[in-house]
Amino acid sequence: MSRRKRVLLKLSGEALKGSSENIIDVPYMQQLVKELVALHQAGLEMVIVIGGGNIWRGVTGEEM
Repeated sequence: MSRRKRVLLKLSGEALKGSSENIIDVPYMQQLVKELVALHQAGLEMVIVIGGGNIWRGVTGEEM
């Protein structure tokens, strides 16, 4: 019998920055997407919730 594996991955807005000072670290995100695609191809079912509320509200960590 085959077991399905499911995960919920919550990425905070801060996680999108990686080590960059920009809002989104594109190379970091590209690598993350490659890893998530590989997991999906291996049979993992994912739900991904992406944060970023502070970005959309215009609040940075320094202002909090």
